Amino acid sequence: MLDWVTNIISSFGYAGIALLMLLENIFPPIPSELIMPLAGFTVNQGKLNMQLVILAGTLGSVLGAFPWYYVGRVVGERRLRKWIDKYGKWLTLSGKDIDRSKSWLDKYGKAVVFFGRLVPGIRTFISVPAGLDKMPLIPFLLYSFAGSLIWTAILTYAGFLLGDNFQLVEKYIKPISVIVMASIAIYLIITFIRRKSRNN
Repeated sequence: MLDWVTNIISSFGYAGIALLMLLENIFPPIPSELIMPLAGFTVNQGKLNMQLVILAGTLGSVLGAFPWYYVGRVVGERRLRKWIDKYGKWLTLSGKDIDRSKSWLDKYGKAVVFFGRLVPGIRTFISVPAGLDKMPLIPFLLYSFAGSLIWTAILTYAGFLLGDNFQLVEKYIKPISVIVMASIAIYLIITFIRRKSRNN
């Protein structure tokens, strides 16, 4: 994976970064936690410009959010779940990913598209419930762009600072993302229990 990502960035520069981030949003197994820190390391070497790297990563990320948004908007939840149950394992997707994303959207509204773009494990799938909910395209684009900009900037700058050790970003992001996901799950469970107790 690292060699492939390195070759794409080396061969195509900013366009390669945008392409990789687009693919990362469509195929979750391709990690942005590897792509953007590597791009940041390339900036560290003086081969690319920091601002243009962040912009390329952000644009690729936003473009990659479109397919899942339109899948949710056009296909609908019932047919989407059926497809994911059958083929989702090849993209590391499951019905739980839809449920988790929907619960975020129901709880926090449209702004969750912004915050969801900052959370590994959610950032790809948050586009689906936005589409299912028929979220207007312009707010979806604005929230996606803002969240993606922050995410790519953080990863790029981390790779720039770490230099040759840019792969440490992925190593440390993973446990952080697990903690974030666990915290969100706990919060949602507590909120659900409190609401249920108030209704009884």
